[in-house]
Amino acid sequence: MKDILQELETRRAQARLGGGERRIAAQHAKGKLTARERVELLLDEGSFEEFDMFVAHRCTDFGMQDQRPSGDGVITGWGTINGRMVYVYSQDFTVFGGSLSETHAQKICKIMDMAMQNGAPVIGINDSGGARIQEGVASLAGYAEVFQRNIMASGVVPQISVIMGPCAGGAVYSPAITDFIFMVKDTSFMFVTGPDVVKTVTNEVVTAEELGGATTHTRKSSVADGAFENDVEALTEIRRLVDFLPLNNKSKPPVRPFFDDPGRLDHSLDTLIPDNPNTPYDMKELITKLSDEGDFYEIQEEFAKNIITGFIRLEGRSVGVVANQPMVLAGCLDNDSSRKAARFVRFCDAFEIPILTLVDVPGFLPGTGQEYGGVIKHGAKLLFAYGEATVPKVTVITRKAYGGAYDVMASKHLRGDFNYAWPTAEIAVMGAKGATEIIFRSELGDAEKIAARTQDYEDRFANPFVAAERGFIDEVILPHSTRKRVCRAFASLRGKSQQNPWKKHANMPL
Repeated sequence: MKDILQELETRRAQARLGGGERRIAAQHAKGKLTARERVELLLDEGSFEEFDMFVAHRCTDFGMQDQRPSGDGVITGWGTINGRMVYVYSQDFTVFGGSLSETHAQKICKIMDMAMQNGAPVIGINDSGGARIQEGVASLAGYAEVFQRNIMASGVVPQISVIMGPCAGGAVYSPAITDFIFMVKDTSFMFVTGPDVVKTVTNEVVTAEELGGATTHTRKSSVADGAFENDVEALTEIRRLVDFLPLNNKSKPPVRPFFDDPGRLDHSLDTLIPDNPNTPYDMKELITKLSDEGDFYEIQEEFAKNIITGFIRLEGRSVGVVANQPMVLAGCLDNDSSRKAARFVRFCDAFEIPILTLVDVPGFLPGTGQEYGGVIKHGAKLLFAYGEATVPKVTVITRKAYGGAYDVMASKHLRGDFNYAWPTAEIAVMGAKGATEIIFRSELGDAEKIAARTQDYEDRFANPFVAAERGFIDEVILPHSTRKRVCRAFASLRGKSQQNPWKKHANMPL
């Protein structure tokens, strides 16, 4: 019996070494943790239960039968994050460069199936050279099996991808289907075709960092939702994100202890809006002053900064926030910000996370660049996402809400539950000057008359009361009482039940 137990321990020790001490040292030399170290850091101490530690590949071509390391380049299993179950897989770059084989893919598929069955999030840690070339089409089939499970799990359990090394070729499409993608600066890359292929085909000379590094994907392409300085920070922040999310689409987001009075008044908000309507202010100040203990987890911070998306807690409960940012492009909606916000709204709706919308929007960004880029379709994505959402929706208009952008930003007409406005709100088709010049075009030569007409228009429409008269605004509230009013609104909506008409699925303007 002792011999058998000893053999088990020997085999386990061998499996834990992955590709061996030399390759582990090489991984550390690059500033990267090993696959196993990452799992241990991500999960609660001692909670990891590993599956398929002894699985080995079945390939016999190109001498592969002589190299059959246990685990086959990926560590899979489940554990807990702050006591809540998650499934995880972590690719091991020390074993065949983390390349995906048929059995490697089967291990990932197994835990994804279990996550769906048991209703828990899946966190994938990607560090792989791509498909294992020696296995040919079998490895490609393995990728497609993973993709199919990503698709089936979408909207059922949260899926988070953490890119902690290379992720190239077909491998990029699994993270692309997941809900969130995070990268590590300087050590992670994502691209469909690498720099060498790009040079061969298009003659462009580009580095891996320029082509698919963290800066590229967080600022330019919007593929990634965030980037961190190193592996440790990335895994710590993923733990923090998971705390905001429900385990699946049938469970509510977690309720955390909170130490912030829901009725807290903040009189500094009474002076947040500048006297000059064209002067910007930082909407993040309002978000942090509304949230429990000022805690805000921002998503896609570096992309389309004219709109802010992320998670806060109110009375210990997760709330998704979408807010115009007057500091960037005056808070206008454009192609990028519409896509960014639409995807976030749909995630919140899929997982029953209530949505708070903070509005200061002068309209859609004008210009040929936007029109040629499809602003009509992109703006419609956000409109569609809000109109389709059945979760509790609370909207606060702080200053401008002009034109179609007023409609799009969770207006009462898109089934907003509570629509509040500050006294500083201006709800109109457009700004007073532009409106006056259209209505009184014949008087444009008389500056004094136009100035008087502009003042008249402002007096009539540059306020929230016309909308309030029609019931489009439920209440004009004092800025300092915003947290109290919003907390009470969401508390009253906890039992909300709303269904859309039956359909196989909608055909949103992608």
